[in-house]
Amino acid sequence: QFQFVESGGGLVQPGGSLRLSCVASRSIRGGYAIAWFRQAPGKEREEVSCISSDESTNYADSVKGRFTTSRDDAVNTVYLQMNSLTPEDTAVYYCTAPPGPCGFYDKSLLEFSSWGQGTQVTVSS
Repeated sequence: QFQFVESGGGLVQPGGSLRLSCVASRSIRGGYAIAWFRQAPGKEREEVSCISSDESTNYADSVKGRFTTSRDDAVNTVYLQMNSLTPEDTAVYYCTAPPGPCGFYDKSLLEFSSWGQGTQVTVSS
């Protein structure tokens, strides 16, 4: 079972950028996909991005063209580069290893995934 530690959040003005990091407690090599999720107050958790072991990526429509996820398996870390941020991006951001390949896992099984404490992103002027 993984444990994850997210960092890099903060307060940023609209149009600004942040880079989030997700460090896993053990190796993410060996076919593990890693996904970023976010949850805003009063809203359901939503997947933002997912990166497969072959570095192919999926993105939510709301962040396509603005967010980029990448991974460095040598240091068990996945990143989320967020550009052109808007107030609608304000949320707590989490990472996890989804229970299957990007785009094909059973979302009902996410409750059994390991979740970190998250990192707060606030976009406000």
